[in-house]
Amino acid sequence: MTKPFDADVDESGRLRLPAAIAEKYGLKPGTSVRIEENANGLHLRRPVTQLARVYIEPTNRCNLDCITCIRNSWDEPLGEMSSTVFSRIVEDLKLLPVPPSVFLGGLGEPLSHPRIVDMVKELKSLGCFVELITNGTLLHKDLSRQLIEAGLDMLWVSLDGATPESYKDVRLGAALPQVLANLRDFRYARWATHYPTGIDLLLQPQLGIVFVAMKRNIADLPAVFSLASRCGSLHFLVTNILPYTPEMKEEILYSRAITDSIYTSAPMLRSLDFPKMDIGATTREAVFAALRGDHSLKISGASFGERNNRCPFIEKGSLAIRWDGDVSPCLALLHDHKVYFHDYERSLKRHTVGNVQVQTLEEIWNKPDYLTLRNRVQEFNFSPCVLCGGCEFFESNQEDCIGSPAPTCGGCLWAQGIIRCP
Repeated sequence: MTKPFDADVDESGRLRLPAAIAEKYGLKPGTSVRIEENANGLHLRRPVTQLARVYIEPTNRCNLDCITCIRNSWDEPLGEMSSTVFSRIVEDLKLLPVPPSVFLGGLGEPLSHPRIVDMVKELKSLGCFVELITNGTLLHKDLSRQLIEAGLDMLWVSLDGATPESYKDVRLGAALPQVLANLRDFRYARWATHYPTGIDLLLQPQLGIVFVAMKRNIADLPAVFSLASRCGSLHFLVTNILPYTPEMKEEILYSRAITDSIYTSAPMLRSLDFPKMDIGATTREAVFAALRGDHSLKISGASFGERNNRCPFIEKGSLAIRWDGDVSPCLALLHDHKVYFHDYERSLKRHTVGNVQVQTLEEIWNKPDYLTLRNRVQEFNFSPCVLCGGCEFFESNQEDCIGSPAPTCGGCLWAQGIIRCP
């Protein structure tokens, strides 16, 4: 948790923020921000004018063939980011007033790009906080050392099973023992680099584990969490599966969670405010009943329904750059693909707002149409498609029943906290 700070109200009634905070969040004179009121105060949301995070897709190729992958539902050309495109991105990032954080990921395996270490080095030279996600199979000892020496800040590793059998059931072509061996080598390499400090909290890069939850592997979750701890991971992110095939639709764990009262914050619902409490044999039945009741739920005043209709990419001030330089508002809109939900097949069209080979990132970010889109998504004035999903508009993201222009985000599971990414 960040340290609280004081802000003053001047003689004209204006709230004055510390200069460092205003700069950090892009609060320049004339900036418009969205303020939300709750029972005890105000919540100031990030202005949609601030570019604070850039997702870069080094490649959309991958060395595995996972049953959960988007490649099972697209017909897209495969490629890797050229030096020309990446250099253009680096030059554009230099022009920004504050270096954004950069996430190397997208819809491919970043470690399969031959220049991935050089990419990390160049981004770090700009002062960016750099993260990377991998399936871990290519994270051999030498590459671990090179990434650490390049200054990588955060490494995320996808780990979807605790046994060789359950892991291979999801990630076809991968071997869990090899991935775990790679993670051990990565941890040892960090120790060697930061000797004599052997405390994982103080080591760079930090390690995070991502677990894609579904019916076939949810029982492995406690064991995977234990594995992550033994590997030195300080961060553990659980997300749900997004079904890219009809078969995967049967694996979802949120058929009720979409409409469940406990995840809703609405004045017409009864509200249960639950205290912090030991979870064990004595309390298990009561806690489970609280989680399954027909009421909205709070834990010590914090509502389970506060994060509905919030695009995580907008909240973080993000955009995404495809391997060929095309720019999209988020990872979900980088590629044409299909998803399956509510017994429907949805054809989702990619949405491109520019290309870094044609315009600078700053020019693309400041396009009036793109700014209008970000405002619309932050307001989230779309049809509630995740709650309905019963008309022909649900079959794509090009239109909804209240006439929103493309892309329509009412059916996006990221905005409902169902699908998550680092």
